[in-house]
Amino acid sequence: MKTENTTIEPLYYQDASGLAKMIRTKELSAVEVMKAHLDRIEALNPDINAIVTVAEKALEAAKAADKALQRGDELGPLHGVPFTVKDSIDTANVLTQRGSPIFKGRIPNADATSVARLKKAGGILLAKTNLPEFSYWIESDNLLSGRSNNPWDLTRTPGGSSGGESAAIASGMSPLGLGTDLAISVRGPAAQTGIVSLKATHGSVPMTGIWPRVPRRFWHVGPMARSIRDLELAFSILSGPDGFDAFATSTARFDAGRGAAPNRALRVGWLVEPGFGPVDPEVAATVEAAAASLKELGLIVQPVRIPALERDFALDVFNRLHVMEMKEAFREAVAGHSEDEIYKMAKTMLSLPDTSIKDFIDAEQAAERLRDGFAGYFQKYDVLLTPVLPIPAHKHGVEQFVINGQEMDATYLQGATVPLNVTGLPGIAMRFGTSKDGLPIAVQIVGSWMAESTILHVALLLESMSQVRNLHPIP
Repeated sequence: MKTENTTIEPLYYQDASGLAKMIRTKELSAVEVMKAHLDRIEALNPDINAIVTVAEKALEAAKAADKALQRGDELGPLHGVPFTVKDSIDTANVLTQRGSPIFKGRIPNADATSVARLKKAGGILLAKTNLPEFSYWIESDNLLSGRSNNPWDLTRTPGGSSGGESAAIASGMSPLGLGTDLAISVRGPAAQTGIVSLKATHGSVPMTGIWPRVPRRFWHVGPMARSIRDLELAFSILSGPDGFDAFATSTARFDAGRGAAPNRALRVGWLVEPGFGPVDPEVAATVEAAAASLKELGLIVQPVRIPALERDFALDVFNRLHVMEMKEAFREAVAGHSEDEIYKMAKTMLSLPDTSIKDFIDAEQAAERLRDGFAGYFQKYDVLLTPVLPIPAHKHGVEQFVINGQEMDATYLQGATVPLNVTGLPGIAMRFGTSKDGLPIAVQIVGSWMAESTILHVALLLESMSQVRNLHPIP
């Protein structure tokens, strides 16, 4: 059932920033907040299957948070706020099983850097969320914990690979979470469930404590939430080097965003096709509507084309670059295990032919051309507005689609997201429309490298114009 909330949001639909404020001002206790989300999990998770493990000490940690507040301890910005974590991200003393029977019962002894930073800010680990086997597919399904369902329509996917995380946040089981993104995996699921997510500039947030590590030049970890201000807060907590991930070398406070040009209107280009593959007319109309809203707010907005995207199809470049490295990681993980423990995506990956050295080098050069093409674009514009997905959330198990009259396989759903992984650019996914079937439709806000403040600002502007912000899938 889809409802529009015109009164005060229920506690389980408050965003993390709002919950943190209410806990600090003692309007709510951390225990009340935690119990509300635990109750929500108990009520909804049997149907949605977003949560795979509840942290045993979550309620105990909430009690400790309330005592710290009573003592007058110094509080972090997320003090007492629950958060969830995709089950490929290590959590100390809490199961991290990577969506596979091969890792059943695995309990790390240390937190991933991203988890440790949310905890240091006062957040409390609530639960781990579902994913595809080895974080590798656009649906969240595996042999160990089964399939996650979209709370807007249980017959549809909440996406992958961070689909459990997106479904948990969309349905009120969690206010804030961590996902990972190789080609689509925080932005696609956010689009399919109507929440928001940020894939920051590559290297902004360390990947330490997350598997698989390869190909690390494409992997990202990022926040998923229900408001743009929560993305902004989470990014400020998560970003910066940790001394272990060599890609995470830039300082936490470096920002190439709107501060570079504070006295002029931001310049926004919007693009649906070509360069991403075919896009459904409903999705195209949503991107155009978002562009029109920004123009109404006084930004300089124009339709654009980016020749580099038309010359080198980023999805093809990505496929030629990542297969050999991922195959080796999968081959090592499954060594010595029976066929019964391996699901279809690992089998598919292992069956793919190796990329020839010539094709690999050609793809590396194409990736450089894409980076150069975007560098040229961002000399003229501050932001690029695109689709996230070419269609709204699809039915489970569908692998062939007709999109705007063209037949495409499921990998093409990554057409507009994977360019940001190949180039390392930052992007936000946020809902701005609704399909004829009542499903969320999102737009992607892309910025130049290290310009997160720009895209967060534009996302806040769009959020202020949005007619769908208070829509929820389940009362």
